[in-house]
Amino acid sequence: MAKILVLGAGIAGHTAVTLLKKKLKKRHEIIVMTPNSNWNWIPSNIWVGVGVMEKQDVVFPLAPIYQRMGIDYVQALATKIFPEGDGENTSSFVEGIITSDEDNGNTVRVEYDYLVNATGPKLNFGATEGLGPDNGHSVSVCTADHAVHAAADLKESIQRMKRGEKQQFIVGTGHGMCTCEGAAFEYVFNLEHTIRKNGVRDKAEILFLTNEYELGDFGVGGMHITRGGYVIPSQMFAESLFVERGIKWLKRAHVAGVDQHNLSYETLDGVEGELPHDFAMLLPPFKGVDLQAYDRKGKEITETLFAPNGFMKVDANYTKKRFEDWQPTDWPTHYQNGDYRNLFAAGISFAPPHSISKPMASPKGTPIFAAPPRTGMTAGIMGRSVAFSIADMADGKTERPAHGTAFATMGAACVASSGTGFFSGSAASITMFPIIPDYEAYPFGRDLKYTTGEIGLAGHWIKHILHHMFIYKAKCLPGWSVIPE
Repeated sequence: MAKILVLGAGIAGHTAVTLLKKKLKKRHEIIVMTPNSNWNWIPSNIWVGVGVMEKQDVVFPLAPIYQRMGIDYVQALATKIFPEGDGENTSSFVEGIITSDEDNGNTVRVEYDYLVNATGPKLNFGATEGLGPDNGHSVSVCTADHAVHAAADLKESIQRMKRGEKQQFIVGTGHGMCTCEGAAFEYVFNLEHTIRKNGVRDKAEILFLTNEYELGDFGVGGMHITRGGYVIPSQMFAESLFVERGIKWLKRAHVAGVDQHNLSYETLDGVEGELPHDFAMLLPPFKGVDLQAYDRKGKEITETLFAPNGFMKVDANYTKKRFEDWQPTDWPTHYQNGDYRNLFAAGISFAPPHSISKPMASPKGTPIFAAPPRTGMTAGIMGRSVAFSIADMADGKTERPAHGTAFATMGAACVASSGTGFFSGSAASITMFPIIPDYEAYPFGRDLKYTTGEIGLAGHWIKHILHHMFIYKAKCLPGWSVIPE
């Protein structure tokens, strides 16, 4: 009987561990280690952050799900990986710090035969002085609790505007190396929609601040779509939405610091300045979760398993090259570590071989460009692919991964909310194929038949349906496994 350990219970980890249990049943031991007691449907945090959903609408406890399915659940923060075991035991294992109320702070050791790293990102608020809701002067929607805080601050600003005060809102990225620009894109439009519904739009100045070279870059170098018989860049699609809603923007920007009333920034062309704010929702950059790795003799091998940003190396080409020399084939297919064949990484936990948007820096050397996204639909697809490969390996059907899903040829779909309401809501429905531009196969880098962008009320209905559908799936209710990632 093999022991299969999954670190993390987000979209990638929860997908992997539940599918492993479904496929392997009682033939092998399935274990999940996560510091969180609740599962969070993160895409709907933006709605919590404007007060149209409550925290309980986007979270549910994990323990009952895993108990019902027969999955061993260890509520702990993974800190160290020993892929070769140690001097006392040759079995591979992970050390972690227990985070449950019982035994909180104690160390736990879990052995494994196969390991899936789906720990997700560390929210690196410390990369920018004054950034973040805990020790800074901005809010976030990266967690459900952060979103609750954001909603409370937004409600206070709306009350101020109803008393006749003007308010300055800044939404966007809090560092030049951020990813997930789509979340900021969704939030700024939902914020504007909420302010408008409260009848105080004339009292609000709203600015979208982004590290993207152009609006609509989203960390994938932008894309092209067909509209009215013409091929247009996503920049034009995105800018039209901002103009329509009266939202200003500042692109190619790095936030250097945030204080209670002002934000300092630097742009790609070297301009430095300050912006006043009464409310700032700024996303942090991501890094790995500070996992360390050691060989059997106790020598640290963290740099062998992980890239400098803390994400795990997999079957990608990490050779240093000029940006222009990278190829789609340099991206991973099986998400398997090259040094330890029983280690896998899924979702944002795998280290991308390079950025998709062109790397750029200011005259001072500050990097300002969007990092590649690896969340949402893509995280679920990777979790499924890794689970199926490990299941076959554990059952002895194959010695190597047999269920590859090449990131370069993967497609993605996103429904980006731009305001809620059964009749007044809207959302941008976006599809993209492939994620990694391939200019040899497609003149515009992607297949125009499957790369699309539309906005309207139907998109909002789809977004709302997806919210309920994916929470149903995550709860592993009857028929859950037929719902696609």
